[in-house]
Amino acid sequence: NRWETLNQTVATLYQQGKYAEAIPIAEQTLQVGIELYGEEDNNVATSLNNLAALYRSQGRYTEAEPLYKDALALCKKLLGDEHPDVATSLNNLAALYKSQGRYIDAEPLYKDALYLRKKLLGDEHPSVAASFNNLALLYQSQGRYTEAEPLYKDALYLRKKLLGDEHPDVATSFNNLAGLYESQGRYIDAEPLYKDALYLRKKLLGDEH
Repeated sequence: NRWETLNQTVATLYQQGKYAEAIPIAEQTLQVGIELYGEEDNNVATSLNNLAALYRSQGRYTEAEPLYKDALALCKKLLGDEHPDVATSLNNLAALYKSQGRYIDAEPLYKDALYLRKKLLGDEHPSVAASFNNLALLYQSQGRYTEAEPLYKDALYLRKKLLGDEHPDVATSFNNLAGLYESQGRYIDAEPLYKDALYLRKKLLGDEH
């Protein structure tokens, strides 16, 4: 149908990094979704999230915020308070606040997303590792290094366990923990992690990436 075709076009442009081109189509997709499905529908929640993500990519934060809030409210209404999509919506809004330096607003949302993911997906799940990582990044942005460190370590441990030692997310975790140590002047701790991250990325992506 028309919504699915438009939505696919938005997804393709997004994957190609053509964010500015995707925005007018995403705006149209949202309107078509509301016309076809009414205001309270999963596809409309998807459209709200997609358009908000595109606005965010362009630094249009004030336009993205109400869309993320609407998507979160709609997800809760349609799926109940305890659903993985609700955790994703919480995470999206938190990430927007972090982009704006609104750390106090972001923190409870990241914590709620982590709590939900643990409850719904179990303690050992890639989404839980991502939530550890997000919260750690937030704490690092605030200079709360001692709170960030165990979360980065938990994310690294989980990713190795779930994804194997040779995975791009493991390389990211090495890099994040190294960056934290560097911020603290702990260069001796940082160096081997940076080397591990570089080795992994070369192995996974090739030397010329």
